[in-house]
Amino acid sequence: MKKGRGAQINTDNRFHQHRSEHIPELEDRPDAELTADPTEHITVFPKSILNKVDSPDIPLDYSMNPYQGCEHGCVYCYARNTHSYWGYSAGLDFEQKILIKKDAPAILDKRLRHKNWKVSPIMLAGNTDCYQPAEKKYELTRQILEVLWRYRHPVGLITKNKLILRDLDILEKMAQHNLVRVAISVTTLQEEVRRLLEPRTATSKERLSTIKTLSEAGIPVNVMAAPIIPGLTEHEVFPIAEAAAEAGALDIHYTLVRLNGDVETIFLDWLHKAMPDRAQKVENQIRDYRGGQLGDSRFGKRMRGEGLRADLLKQQFNLARKRYFADKPSRPPY
Repeated sequence: MKKGRGAQINTDNRFHQHRSEHIPELEDRPDAELTADPTEHITVFPKSILNKVDSPDIPLDYSMNPYQGCEHGCVYCYARNTHSYWGYSAGLDFEQKILIKKDAPAILDKRLRHKNWKVSPIMLAGNTDCYQPAEKKYELTRQILEVLWRYRHPVGLITKNKLILRDLDILEKMAQHNLVRVAISVTTLQEEVRRLLEPRTATSKERLSTIKTLSEAGIPVNVMAAPIIPGLTEHEVFPIAEAAAEAGALDIHYTLVRLNGDVETIFLDWLHKAMPDRAQKVENQIRDYRGGQLGDSRFGKRMRGEGLRADLLKQQFNLARKRYFADKPSRPPY
């Protein structure tokens, strides 16, 4: 296992003519980890920064990602497939080659000043985590929040990093004007699983503490129990809901793991290396939720799965929400 990384391999880029060859003998050398490529930050210059969201599964109209690729290394991440469009692999490249959009705040400012812009909530990020480690150095997310606050523009943020607390000063002001919603992703409360599944993220305890701090500051926080992984984390629905409610979250939502494209190869490779004793069980149970498949791109199905087990999971989640969030104050929309 490559320490500190989720993906253990680089999958081929489907847009390239050349293919890489996996040589296990080289990977298993004692010095393999020492010679592993470090994280590389690559500046890119996009012409636009806002992406129109057409999916009925996502409640906001626009998303914005100041970084492409994510050093958090969550092995199940659906965003891995987008790295191929930039010429890289969805595997280790996704975690090691981070694209930095340094002009993002200026591009956003120009867009919001345009006479034809119609105010609509923006999701920050939606693809890769806007508070991943690179944010400590570049502070693009903070600069973007400053632009949004200047225009009193609504925004939703989703992260699994406690670094969001650095921007508490801006978020408090935005919350006072009903301009911000925060979602904290909590995948598991099992720390030994988190370290393998999401190697460079904040611990579960730190995420719950982050929820508490944000909530006490008057910032509305929801929890995303995402993704639920059958055979690995699905038994944690009630514990996560209870812990989230106690920390001050106003609501909880979930999605089911979906292994589309290269993520299927990456996840299964990781699974058999990290948890060989339960790998087949986890794979089979995911298929039970997906009609025999491991992924699904259909709107309405991709986030929840289908079939008896998916229905039971939904019922279980609704019961958990009723038990732990029934007395939570509701928040008006933006």
